[in-house]
Amino acid sequence: MDLVESGSVGGFFALRTAAPDTPGAHVPLARLYAAESGPDLVPLTARVDRVGDRLGAPERRVAASIAHLGLAARLWSIALGPAALFGRFPDLDPADLSWDSALTSPDDLWWAGTATRPATVADLREAVQLAHLVPLHEAFRRDGRISPRLLWGNAGSALAGALRELTRWARAQGRPEVAARAAELVSGLFAHPDLARTVEGPALRRTSCCLYYRCPTGGLCGDCVFDHPPARARPTGLETGPKSP
Repeated sequence: MDLVESGSVGGFFALRTAAPDTPGAHVPLARLYAAESGPDLVPLTARVDRVGDRLGAPERRVAASIAHLGLAARLWSIALGPAALFGRFPDLDPADLSWDSALTSPDDLWWAGTATRPATVADLREAVQLAHLVPLHEAFRRDGRISPRLLWGNAGSALAGALRELTRWARAQGRPEVAARAAELVSGLFAHPDLARTVEGPALRRTSCCLYYRCPTGGLCGDCVFDHPPARARPTGLETGPKSP
């Protein structure tokens, strides 16, 4: 399993394995997931603050959604990339995977583990969805009010985005078997009730909105549920339309 080759797919697929120059800046995700409040939750709170300041987000849940989407994309990518390329992927135990929330996107992740897992739908679901996304969603909800539907919509969008990047890379490299393996794995992952119907159609267009359009310079993402940006002036916490988060 060559994580350097996996990282060549794109920045979201890169995984740091050597200790960083300032390892104290990286917090094990297990500590963040376990934190109800206090210093272990600070990196997530600070990340949301930083994203909100950079984008001029009008509500905290907008900044939280964008911060969450970026981290979810990283978690799916560092597992799905090696799984599709080599048939195995790193065992991303939250105690061995550390995050530096101060660095910009793609989120910086340092894996201190050595074990790997077979590239099966069940193993990917256990290693990413259950071990990371479920507790990550709870951590974001402790930081502020954000709906579970929005968070799972972000998770589905992030998974679909990882598949698109892998498919593009595989076509460019003449590796159709990588694209086929990735598509099969992702199809199985989307069968879970939490991820089912978060995206739809052959283009894997999401069925909820990440709220990026609410930012002053925001627009629609490539897979957005909306065809045109809704008006930004809305009562706090409300969206129109049957597919709002």
